Amino acid sequence: MLKGVENHSSPRTAAFFDLDKTVIAKSSTLTFSKSFYQGGLINRRAVLRTAYAQFVFLAGGADHDQMERMRAYLSALCRGWNVQQVKEIVAETLHDLIDPIIYDEAASLIEEHHTAGRDVVIVSTSGAEVVEPIGELLGADRVVATRMVVGDDGCFTGEVEYYAYGPTKAEAIRELAASEGYDLSRCYAYSDSATDVPMLEAVGRPHAVNPDRALRREALARGWPILDFHRPVRLKQRIPGFSVPPRPALVAVAAIGAAAATAGLVWYANRRRAPVA
Repeated sequence: MLKGVENHSSPRTAAFFDLDKTVIAKSSTLTFSKSFYQGGLINRRAVLRTAYAQFVFLAGGADHDQMERMRAYLSALCRGWNVQQVKEIVAETLHDLIDPIIYDEAASLIEEHHTAGRDVVIVSTSGAEVVEPIGELLGADRVVATRMVVGDDGCFTGEVEYYAYGPTKAEAIRELAASEGYDLSRCYAYSDSATDVPMLEAVGRPHAVNPDRALRREALARGWPILDFHRPVRLKQRIPGFSVPPRPALVAVAAIGAAAATAGLVWYANRRRAPVA
């Protein structure tokens, strides 16, 4: 059970949620592949490849090398895409694709954290054009997501401006805590992946959700709570109904700083060089 309602005279707190396989049952980015195909952005071969990537992701998660390969592939794939068209496709298909795969348990947690007076922050490696609308759907207060470089023509260049991954997520959380006055020792974090150990270490109340093998071992060793979410359900079908209060401004926090992005790149470059245990 969560702690009670926050005392407003005490420092602010927040709950930080990874998105894929933590709040929703699939990869948010890969879920839209069919819609991108129908919109003429990708070909049939790319649809098949993303379907396979989704299968691998669901079967056992993705390790550091797989995540890097996926990042490189998706970055190249979206080169030349018109950003406005991407946003329109996501907006048109959001409810049909994402609403049915939101974990009931995650929606309840989000509701409980808001009731307790905590901000809810989605922290995802997926692109901002996908994560921000999902954050709005969930009633999140803030979003930290990967951002691609957009050219003067309004299209993605294929380069990454900010990659929300590994220690970069943790750095984003610390900088957000500094700007918003969050007491990280009293904050919560939730993730399914060992790649998010730095994010979980950044708060006082980390939780492993549907953890991969590496994170399960880490959580057991550290005494972190392990949660199993397995009931995707449409928000409107939840009993009691999941109410998303009007949130005047979902704040997207992405360009946290060159130092954070550089730290992430150095970290997984070192991981790639490290010997396999």
